[in-house]
Amino acid sequence: MQSNVKQMNSLDDRSMSELEEESLLTPEAESGKPKPVLGLENGHTFRVSPSFGYKNLWNGVYKSIKTVVFSNKLNLLMPFGPLAIMVHKMTGHKGWVFFLSMLGITPLAERLGYATEQVAFYTGATVGGLLNVTFGNSTEMIVSIYALKSGMTRVVQLSLLGSILSNMLLVLGCAFFCGGLVIRNKEQRFDKASAVVNSGLLLMAVMSLLFPSVLLYTHTEVHFGKSELALSRFSSCIMLVAYAAFLVFQLKGQQKTYFSATEEENQAMDAADNGDDGNEEPQISKWESIIWLSILTAWISILSEHLVDAIQGASIAWNIPISFISVILLPIIGNATEHASAIIFAMKDKLDITLGVTIGSSTQISMFGIPFCVVIGWIMGCPMDLNFQIFETATLFITVIVVAFFLQEGTSNYFKGLLLILCYLIVAASFLVHEDASPEGGKLSQLSINSLLHTIFSSIKVKTLEEVRKIFNII
Repeated sequence: MQSNVKQMNSLDDRSMSELEEESLLTPEAESGKPKPVLGLENGHTFRVSPSFGYKNLWNGVYKSIKTVVFSNKLNLLMPFGPLAIMVHKMTGHKGWVFFLSMLGITPLAERLGYATEQVAFYTGATVGGLLNVTFGNSTEMIVSIYALKSGMTRVVQLSLLGSILSNMLLVLGCAFFCGGLVIRNKEQRFDKASAVVNSGLLLMAVMSLLFPSVLLYTHTEVHFGKSELALSRFSSCIMLVAYAAFLVFQLKGQQKTYFSATEEENQAMDAADNGDDGNEEPQISKWESIIWLSILTAWISILSEHLVDAIQGASIAWNIPISFISVILLPIIGNATEHASAIIFAMKDKLDITLGVTIGSSTQISMFGIPFCVVIGWIMGCPMDLNFQIFETATLFITVIVVAFFLQEGTSNYFKGLLLILCYLIVAASFLVHEDASPEGGKLSQLSINSLLHTIFSSIKVKTLEEVRKIFNII
């Protein structure tokens, strides 16, 4: 029996070598023309024409586009992106450009997360986790970089602050509220230790934002106008080091817990999109994932440029403060998909994933996004600092304290969720009536300036020109 098998193998090898020699001696080979490709199917050879490879290539491209573009209902908003560019070119109406750009970025942000998840299938757990961390809030980072390029540091500060506030109050509140209403037969619980670690990092971020603001407003700087910026840059580097240590702790120290939750989240997202029970296999190849990652990032960058350019025009057209647009509107629209997934996980009694989406995202923005923008501004020569103004810093500080107080028991219910939602409504109303004193957010009214100058000059005897300069430097 073995001898028969060896004879058959030798015959197959001989036939293959004869076919190879025959293919080399064909007239096509001698004339330099492309020769057909040899293939094997069920032990028999057949010739494949060159058009067959092109056909497979186009079929692969069509399948990839169908999987990425047409597999999610949210992608119906994609045409609003080109429409925003058309409106910008034809009419220049900033309000409509801003609104259409926000709608166009929403599905792109969701697809960017999908492409990141597909790449993570091929890179392994550690690299995949780093990719999820890097691209988790990439939309906010792209918008922030374009705003820094335009010198709109205040818009960067307010938009990042709004992402933190919306994740911690609105999204977490809606998740607790919906989860408590759906699951009434038992008390929902989550990992309290992870919540405590994230709360500690958020408090560290608040401390880093508070000191530059207090230093500036108490006029206790050693070098006026320079010490606060230097402190912000030093604190940003320390925050990046702390966040890197936190990643090592998550990816190495608690790798099993961290990546099991991430894997479960990816499966749940795929199940929600495709209407099945989840699929552990990648849906597109590695190179397709990388190409889509590049395409989506470039398209988001283009729309982000139009979005940033239209913010001030939209504020004037809608008669809404820039602070309200940056803190309230941008985060809600930009993170709509992420917000919906957090609520869905809470309704399925998966609060650990919900906290990873909400509190984890807030930690990422506060400990990585904000200091990263300070460093990028430093490189670009833009004076981006950690002075978020007293009103904004106080809002963030109170928010972190309230959320940390609600998370200390490791349980949730619909009442806690309702309270967090109501807290967010108070914050939104506060920014609607808040007038930003920075040059980008709106200057002080002329009446306020006149009153301030009258008070200063009536209470201080100005003798020299140097004293006048000192007074205006303080103002």
